[in-house]
Amino acid sequence: MIDIISEIGDSKRIAIMGHMRPDGDCVGACLGLKLYLDNALKDAKVTVFLEKPSETFSYIKNYGNIDSDYDCKEAPDVCFSLDSSTPDRLGEGLLIFKSAKKTICIDHHISNRGFAMINHIEPEASSTCELLALMFEDRYMDKEVAKALFTGIMHDSGVFQYSCMSRRSFEVVGRLCDYDFDRSRIIDESFYQKSYVQNQILGRTLLESILFMDGKCIAGSVDRKTMDFYNITYKDLDGIVNQLRVTRGVEVAIFMYEIHSLEYKVSMRSNGKVDVARIATLFGGGGHVRAAGCTMNGTIYDVLNNLSLHIEEQLKAIEDADDR
Repeated sequence: MIDIISEIGDSKRIAIMGHMRPDGDCVGACLGLKLYLDNALKDAKVTVFLEKPSETFSYIKNYGNIDSDYDCKEAPDVCFSLDSSTPDRLGEGLLIFKSAKKTICIDHHISNRGFAMINHIEPEASSTCELLALMFEDRYMDKEVAKALFTGIMHDSGVFQYSCMSRRSFEVVGRLCDYDFDRSRIIDESFYQKSYVQNQILGRTLLESILFMDGKCIAGSVDRKTMDFYNITYKDLDGIVNQLRVTRGVEVAIFMYEIHSLEYKVSMRSNGKVDVARIATLFGGGGHVRAAGCTMNGTIYDVLNNLSLHIEEQLKAIEDADDR
């Protein structure tokens, strides 16, 4: 584990950033680390640089102080990359990251090969927030830090149900629960609760989804025209791929939304047999065995045809092994 305070030393300018289109683990990790460092280092200036996250995370302290303009006039002494598998996933933050005198990467993506001066990567961890919780000293912890870290672990584990939750993960969650905050409300409002429009998009995607490969795969998509009609952004599409995944008999769920003409952001979820991270990596993306994503060009059918080849290959290898 990294001794975060020792690595920072007497540095005064500290930057924290995460991946583009930040999810619960990314937001929780970035704000959790800021809150922790604010408690530990009274003389340091700690800034979080991040694309504007969903307002569902606005209950986390310092949400309103996130710098989404990436306005950094002086190179940081130390820059943390959290929950980002590759440097290009830092988006506009990459230039700030490269300018820092010292860089530290903390992540749990299996596709992360370590791109900072100091790297701590544990693919077996449930989340980046779990890793931070293990690094944080009790004397600098408080309720606000615990809320942020709890959020990240909860989101990346699908409310603690995915196989990424180990005994250690549950022990970390147990320690965070010792702090007095409303866990049920966080789960309901940041994970389950949807706006009326979000439910409309979810319903429409499910209605228009297609089942293929003998019912082992399901795919849904939202095009740019539909997003414009409902006046929504990618932040309103959270949870759709997970709902597709729980279709009975499905091994892999695919959800796509159009970024530009003939360019799609693709999210994949596996129920265990298929390593979707391996597939996403082939197309310049990454992630975890059961949850991964990438960006692909072409029509929806081009994307599905390309992904299907690799999904089918893995499923066939499993069937052949079972027949032996």
